Amino acid sequence: MDTPTTHWRAPRLWRAAQLAARGLVGLLGRLEVSGDVPEDLRHGPLILAANHISPFDPVVLAAACQARGIHPRIMATGGLFRAPVIGSLMRRAGHIRVDRGTRSVHHSLEMAAGAVAGGSVVLVYPEGRIGLDPGMWPERGKTGAARLAFASGAPVVPVAQWGSHEVLPYRAPKGMLRGLARAVLRRPVIRVHFSAPVLLRDLHPGTPGAARRATDRIIDAITDDLAPLRPDEPVRPRHVDPGRPLDTSRSHRRRLAG
Repeated sequence: MDTPTTHWRAPRLWRAAQLAARGLVGLLGRLEVSGDVPEDLRHGPLILAANHISPFDPVVLAAACQARGIHPRIMATGGLFRAPVIGSLMRRAGHIRVDRGTRSVHHSLEMAAGAVAGGSVVLVYPEGRIGLDPGMWPERGKTGAARLAFASGAPVVPVAQWGSHEVLPYRAPKGMLRGLARAVLRRPVIRVHFSAPVLLRDLHPGTPGAARRATDRIIDAITDDLAPLRPDEPVRPRHVDPGRPLDTSRSHRRRLAG
């Protein structure tokens, strides 16, 4: 894809929100950011693909991206955009609404492809939901992120994160105050790792199964990068959220690195 001559510039509102997110994460935990994004990709066009483990993930990733000088446009659930105050802020910040389970979800992909083509960094969750794998490993992904990569030609950088599940429970706002109080007292370590772009150039969009193979590569890369972030929790997480349902129907068969 030809690099645009101009790039989307994040509104001041979003830049300020990222600074606030970094302060909030610092209050509730200890943020450790590793890896990096090449300088020529930080301002787009670029796709960031992250695992999804908690309602607190957007705050953590906003903070981690701020630490790396990245201002991504987030593909977020339509429920946030319908909220009275947050919805207005999300729209003004340039984020992209995704109404899962509706016909308009394809329109969201078109908007995201246009945003990337316009020089934006777009953050997506390939799993399409907060993962429900019993071990909290990435689930089998939806093909949206891969199709976005094919449509835009932009590189995909996997982002692995761990620890945000110790701040907010799955069913937040239910139990939110208890979770926040616990986090303030214990200040869990929250780790985020930016890795090298996933190789997808050998896959052709018109080939049957290409989107699925690309998706599996993205999930494999996130999984491989997640393992070092939780070395003492190789199978199951120490912190167990009793309100988090478990679902093995979308388990992803992990390909071990090397």
